[in-house]
Amino acid sequence: FPEILSNPILTPVQGTLEVMLNQNVSLSCHSDSGSPPLKYTLFKASQKVSTLNKTDSMPALFNLTINSASDVGEYKCKVENEIHGRKYSTSLNFMLKEPLSKPVLRSPTSQVKKGQNATLSCLSEKGNLPITYTFFKGKQSISRPVKMQKKEAAVTFVLINSCSDLGTYKCRAENNFRNTTKYSNSFNFILAEESCDSQLWIIFLGLILLAFVIGFALAIRFFIIPSCKTGE
Repeated sequence: FPEILSNPILTPVQGTLEVMLNQNVSLSCHSDSGSPPLKYTLFKASQKVSTLNKTDSMPALFNLTINSASDVGEYKCKVENEIHGRKYSTSLNFMLKEPLSKPVLRSPTSQVKKGQNATLSCLSEKGNLPITYTFFKGKQSISRPVKMQKKEAAVTFVLINSCSDLGTYKCRAENNFRNTTKYSNSFNFILAEESCDSQLWIIFLGLILLAFVIGFALAIRFFIIPSCKTGE
């Protein structure tokens, strides 16, 4: 007796639906039961892409090249024979994988004053959404991860209380694809009213003066006073 034709199963041979531009991909369409000869047809949406005739029970392999964004979307396949008519598979949807670009860290101004809330923004121009951004000062994160659903910059605020707040800032961008974490350029604020170097120089001079005073006091205690007593 002829086998009853089953609904075909459409699967990506490469095992993933994440694809990049100019990538070659293969789709396997296979009906587990059904008497050959079998005619397999691949569709993108409602448009026919390719047809293969099989005289055995092996899967039909359809080879595609993802040349543009129009090549991703919904695919399904149809199997048919002269005995049981036709059956359709469930749909598959390719997702175009756009490489995440290096994020750019910016601020409206690099010169800040003490007590000021400075603004930092971070944006990757390219990459699949959503993109999650994290801000760092040195190796220490200074914000919770910010998930952006649009191609808009993530923003955080930095309170400048002292010269130690002027260190090196960076941001990190990552999305749902594996191995796509990217770090931004470094950014440093400058204190507008006075330089931290001048503050350090004042502290250094103060320490030298304090050491001189202490040394002079010790000299009086151990050398000048005893010599005066000896002279008496």
